[in-house]
Amino acid sequence: YATCEMKPSSKIDADKPQVTGQVLFRQCYSYGRLEAIFYLDGFPLDDTQPGRAIHIHELGDLSNGCDATGGHFNPFSVNHPRHPGDFGNFFPKEGKIRKYKTNLFATMFGPYSIMGRSIVVHEQEDDMGKGNNKASLENGNAGKRLACCVIGTCNKNLWEEKLSEVTDKKKR
Repeated sequence: YATCEMKPSSKIDADKPQVTGQVLFRQCYSYGRLEAIFYLDGFPLDDTQPGRAIHIHELGDLSNGCDATGGHFNPFSVNHPRHPGDFGNFFPKEGKIRKYKTNLFATMFGPYSIMGRSIVVHEQEDDMGKGNNKASLENGNAGKRLACCVIGTCNKNLWEEKLSEVTDKKKR
């Protein structure tokens, strides 16, 4: 189990969304598929908001807001959006993102582990590599970094608490 405690970047303007919350991970065995829960708050309440790109970045360095986290975590030198930590676009509802994703390509184990790296929430939607420019193939033209966090280990309690909240909403 791993968690990432999201904090707004100190480098963004005060009028930008102040994103907080958590991204949680579970991987049951070293070659198993990674699961994630995205539990984020602080987006505008207007439901016509654009999607927000969320990616794993290579460094767990938050010393310069979210700007010291480096580029996308890309251990296999492939074009975006095929990096292990390219999670795609999330569409906030009522100022929140509540999403459970399975079968992710990133891993918590081995030489390509995401542990100690960062997660960044971007200001804009990810163009999924279809932007016809170099930046599109590197980062999806996702814009400024709104918020970030460093991935670290945790116990299963937080995962179980948030998973029931995220999956219970779907049943209503």
